[in-house]
Order: sequence, then C-alpha cells, then structure tokens
Amino acid sequence: MFDLDGNARERLVLWIRRRMEEYGITLEALAGAIEADANAKRAVMYRDAYGNTWDGQGDKPDWLARAIYAGQNIDHFRV
Repeated sequence: MFDLDGNARERLVLWIRRRMEEYGITLEALAGAIEADANAKRAVMYRDAYGNTWDGQGDKPDWLARAIYAGQNIDHFRV
C-alpha cells in the first residue's frame, strides 16, 4: 500500500469524496461493493482429477507444482 503523508492523504480523500458525490455513490453502496468483491470467488482456471482447483492467482498450489515437476504440462489442467 502507499505511504501517503497527511496532506497527500487528505487530498486523496477529498478527491474520492468529490467523485462519489459526482456519480451519486453512497457510503453504503461503496461498502457493499467492497464486501461483494471480497466475497467473490474467482473462476477456476486449473483442476486435477482429484478435484483440486486453482484460480491462477498467487503461488502455484502444491498439487500443481508437484505435477509440473513430475513432467506434466500445466495446460493439461486448464479448465
């Protein structure tokens, strides 16, 4: 995350408030959208025969890393 000084932070907050007012965004709507994003599941991109899945974000899971190390092509697991 950014490390803003007090003045830069205040300017940013003011800019955000103006955009919210300009577009009619309420705090409740913003909080709801943030919560929905946090709860949203990413689409599965990789799956193995045992039902293990990975959305392609972050580090490869162990099951996939082991399969690749054993010589399996990652595209074999692509959904």
